[in-house]
Amino acid sequence: MESILIVDDDINLCTFLAEELNEVGYETSYLTDGDNVAKFLKDKKTDLLLLDLKMPGKDGFRILQDIHYQPNSYPKVIVLTAYADVKSAIESAKLGASDFVSKPYEFDELLISIRKVLQKEN
Repeated sequence: MESILIVDDDINLCTFLAEELNEVGYETSYLTDGDNVAKFLKDKKTDLLLLDLKMPGKDGFRILQDIHYQPNSYPKVIVLTAYADVKSAIESAKLGASDFVSKPYEFDELLISIRKVLQKEN
C-alpha cells in the first residue's frame, strides 16, 4: 500500500483528505506544521508528500529545499496550496515538486495527479 503524508496547517483539511485517500486505498498520515517533516520522513517510509506552501514554522518552500538536496531519500511531492500563482508553481517545480494543485481542489482531479506522480519513475 502506498503511503502519503499530508502537510497542511488546516487540521480539518488534513483529516478530511486523509479519510478520502484511505477510502481509495492509500495509507495516510498528516502533520499540521512543517517543523517535524524531516524527522517524520526519516522515521517512516513515505511515497508521496502533499505539501502546503504557507504554514507556521518551516514553510513548504523550505521543506522542498530540504527534499531537493536529498532527492533519493525523500518522497515525491505535490504542492497543494491556496496560494496558487505562476511564480509559486515555477519555484516549486524548480525545487523538485512533481505537480502543483490549487485549493479548493476537486478530489477526482487530485487523485489523478497522485496516481500519475506515483507511477512516474524516479
